[in-house]
Amino acid sequence: MSELSPLDFDFELPDSHIAKYPKSKRDEAKLLVVNRATQELTHTTISQLPNYVEEGDCWVMNNTKVVPARFYSDNGKFELLRVNARTDTLWECMAKPAKKLQMGSTLEITGITGTVKAILDDGLRLIEWGSPLDLDAIGELPLPPYIKRDHQTTDYDQYQTVFAQEQGAIAAPTAGLHFTHELLQQIPHSFVTLHVGMGTFKPVKVDKVVDHPMHTESYQLPEDTAQALNQAKRVIAVGTTSTRTLESIATNLDITKSSDTVWQANGGDTSIFIYPPHQFRAIDGLLTNFHLPQSTLIMLISAFMGEGTDTLDEPLQGRDFAMRVYQEAIDHDYRFYSYGDAMLIL
Repeated sequence: MSELSPLDFDFELPDSHIAKYPKSKRDEAKLLVVNRATQELTHTTISQLPNYVEEGDCWVMNNTKVVPARFYSDNGKFELLRVNARTDTLWECMAKPAKKLQMGSTLEITGITGTVKAILDDGLRLIEWGSPLDLDAIGELPLPPYIKRDHQTTDYDQYQTVFAQEQGAIAAPTAGLHFTHELLQQIPHSFVTLHVGMGTFKPVKVDKVVDHPMHTESYQLPEDTAQALNQAKRVIAVGTTSTRTLESIATNLDITKSSDTVWQANGGDTSIFIYPPHQFRAIDGLLTNFHLPQSTLIMLISAFMGEGTDTLDEPLQGRDFAMRVYQEAIDHDYRFYSYGDAMLIL
């Protein structure tokens, strides 16, 4: 088997293609429809998604809600991103500048003192606060670093899906951002929850893709969604987080597309890492945004585009197709990343 490198998933993207703001109306975003069987590409818009719905479809969406998890110290010297709250007063945080927050270091937010109790894997700081901090009052929604502008009050609405319910994410499930309430009524859908953590966008810094350690994220599959999946003729995942949730559960329950095993309500943690070659157990289609070079997300997309053609000996046919699709999007001025346009892979 040839060893895949992160460089196998690299591409050049002009800065002008990185979306800093969303479309004024969510469903006005561009949509590139990708037919895996014929490799035909169709240019349309998100508002036309109902044209791609088939009888017996179940479109699975992630209803996680982004929490205002970015904070700044009172003296302006430190920026914190709360990755996980063990308790109300004990947080795992990404910190900038991390080197100045060593064991025993302190900082204050709204006059409440936090003390670094441990330095965790990947440099996360475990910080204990003297009393709970009010996230809604003082936190900001953590826009990704590639959106190079200051946080604005409009982001509280725009960087949240219209169906967000379950609080816990530090990043939005961005494919879901394209849906309006009106569009949602035209798509047969059900929900899962995966609280997006740092694992979704953590850079791949190893020489071999297989050596990349994925962070763990928590998920839930409710009973009504399990029943909808049992009755579905075709499952369309809305976003890579929904994909990872469904593929994790299908693996746990030993479900395949041809098996008689039924879906059941399920919850737990996943660190599933999907890259070529991968045989998908759960999904038949995927709605997703355009992702960063060398990211785990473009590896997942490549695996799905190459399903049935990628093999252990030749795992890059899907990657080659994905790169061609991405170049098509660049040539047609598609907008990339969280606030960008989308593609539907069928």
